[in-house]
Amino acid sequence: MDAHRPRSVLPAWRHAWRAWALACALCLVAPAHAERIRDLATVQGVRGNQLIGYGLVVGLDGSGDQTTQTPFTVQSLQSMLTQLGITLPPGTNPQLKNVAAVMVTAELASFARPGQQLDVTVSSLGNARSLRGGTLLMTPLKGADGQIYAVAQGNVLVAGAGAAQGGSKVQINHLAAGRVPDGATVERAVASPFLQGEAISLELNSTDFSTAQAMTDAINTEMGEGTAHALDGRVIDVKAPTDPDRRVRFMAQLENLQVAQLAPTARVIVNARTGSIVMNRTVSLEPAAVAHGNLSVTITSTPVVSQPGPLSSGQTTVTEKTDIQLKQDGGVLMKLPSAASLADLVKALNSLGANPADLVAILQALKAAGALRADLEVI
Repeated sequence: MDAHRPRSVLPAWRHAWRAWALACALCLVAPAHAERIRDLATVQGVRGNQLIGYGLVVGLDGSGDQTTQTPFTVQSLQSMLTQLGITLPPGTNPQLKNVAAVMVTAELASFARPGQQLDVTVSSLGNARSLRGGTLLMTPLKGADGQIYAVAQGNVLVAGAGAAQGGSKVQINHLAAGRVPDGATVERAVASPFLQGEAISLELNSTDFSTAQAMTDAINTEMGEGTAHALDGRVIDVKAPTDPDRRVRFMAQLENLQVAQLAPTARVIVNARTGSIVMNRTVSLEPAAVAHGNLSVTITSTPVVSQPGPLSSGQTTVTEKTDIQLKQDGGVLMKLPSAASLADLVKALNSLGANPADLVAILQALKAAGALRADLEVI
């Protein structure tokens, strides 16, 4: 039977077995928890630039600025008309309701070239009730250096609606700001240092020496020893080709390299204004005992009417009777067991029965006592 077997069958099974074995080997080598370099760092110098401009929105349905309260709207309108060859008689003060002064903002993306389109955000500067249905007139957009990098114009799209009649008003979403999709045209490019020099610098999103070392090792393992070296816990220098095409190809491979995920610094973030508490997965708790008691103050005010007697010259008066109660619940000393995982820590804190505002004080006390193994940050 083996003599009559087709010769092409056995090699095909061998190739399939080799491919499956190689796939299994790659799965064993690849880290179980890894992140791409593009998610951990950015290229130094490759960033966007903020643009800003002042302009006018016209064509509003009576919802524009009240020019008596916003004189700069009238001044801007007169200046624009003068540039268009229209001169108003001296002493003229037009009272318009279909014009609004606005601020226009946009972000000039990295590597943007003249002729490309940008989205712009239009926000009312005066007291316009709504920008819905308006048209943004030609507005130069300037950078931090005062140079014009783009020009914006177009119809303003407002994701909201509103109506008012007889003193009643109904409104959905915000009407004093909108967007103009592809409303700005780039007129000037910003020089980028991406192609300058023999090396590029990677900046980590957050300072971490462990991540910087792990990223350096991953780059040297994949691209060759000596390709990358860390300057500090934030910046890594990487040798790259000087040819633009080869450098782009090199960066495409570099930003997709996998870096083993390291445990982040144990941290607890507390928002003192809202009472919100956020913890990451590396927070742990040592055994501790906590006594917590609630203090509440209740003030009750009851109106009392004082009615004078018949045929008396007195007047009816209304006074208030105030009752103040102070209540303090007894605190019970509770033992918090050691919690090595985030789930155990949450369960231990919930056993106290405290509200978020009280948990802030408890966490601060646990940190001071050395039982909370994490950095406590109050924002």
